[in-house]
Amino acid sequence: MKHFRKFSALSLLLFLTLSACLSSPSGKSTSGIGVTVSILPQKYFVERIGGDLVSINTMVVSGADPHTYEPKPAQMAALSDSKVFFRMGIEYENAWLDRISSTNPQMRIVDLSEGIQKLPSPAHAGEADSGEGLDPHVWTSPILVKIMAERIYNELSILDPVNEPTYKTNLASFQKDIDLLDSDIRTSLKDLSSRRFMVFHPGWAYFAKEYDLEEIPIEIGGTEPSASELSALIDTAKAENIRVIFIQPEFSTQIARYIANEIGGQVTLISNLAENWLDNLRQVALTFEKTLK
Repeated sequence: MKHFRKFSALSLLLFLTLSACLSSPSGKSTSGIGVTVSILPQKYFVERIGGDLVSINTMVVSGADPHTYEPKPAQMAALSDSKVFFRMGIEYENAWLDRISSTNPQMRIVDLSEGIQKLPSPAHAGEADSGEGLDPHVWTSPILVKIMAERIYNELSILDPVNEPTYKTNLASFQKDIDLLDSDIRTSLKDLSSRRFMVFHPGWAYFAKEYDLEEIPIEIGGTEPSASELSALIDTAKAENIRVIFIQPEFSTQIARYIANEIGGQVTLISNLAENWLDNLRQVALTFEKTLK
C-alpha cells in the first residue's frame, strides 16, 4: 500500500509539472494564441512570425475561390477561440464581416492591407480611387508583404507581450528572406525579351508592377469575355507573340485553353494562393523567366 501511495504521489507530481509546462508563459503552449486568417498565404506569414506560439484557423480552404467563398460552420465556430482575425480586403470578407464580428465580439479585426495603396481592378481601371473596385491581391508583392508582416508582429506583441522578443526575432528572419526573394526575382526578370503576359484571372497586378511587367487579364470583374473580347484577346496574343496563357487552379480554364489553342500555345499553371508563399513566388518568377525570355 505504501508503494502504491508513493507511485500515486509521483504520478500526480509529473502530471502537475507537465500541465505547468504546457500552460507556461514561455510560449510552449500546445494551443497557442488563436488567430484566424482569410487565405493560406496569410497563414504562412503568421506562422513565420508566431511559430508554435500561434494556432491558426484559415477561412478559405485550398482550391476555393476567395472572392466568393462562404465559410463553413466549423470555421465560424473556430472564430470563438481566436484573439485576432487578420483580414485581407477580399470580397467575401465584406459579405461576412458582420457575422464574423458577432461570432466573437472580443476578437480584434485587423486589415493587413490597410494603408497600402491599392491598384484599380481591370473592370475599374481609370476610375478614381473610391475604395470600391480595387484589386485585393496585394500579397503578390514581396515589398508589400514586408509591411503586412510588421503589422502581424505588432498585433501578436500586443496580445502576447511576454513573447515579443521571439516575434521580433522571427520578423527579422522573415524580412531577411523576403529581401533575398525580392533580389532573386529582380535578377531573374531583368532581361526578359517580353514583359507582357496573359492570365485568365487578374491576380498578379502587384507582382507585375513591382517587377516592370504587364498583366493582360482574360476574365474582368469576374466575367468571362464576350465573343468580340475573346477575338481581341486572341489578336493581342498573336501581336505580342504570347505563347503561354497562365491559369489558376481555383478558376475555370476552358477559355484560357481555347485561346492557347487558337494561338498555337499552351497553358501553364500558377497560383497566388499557395500556402508556402515564399517558395511559390520564387517558382512563379522562374516560370515567368522561362516563358517570357
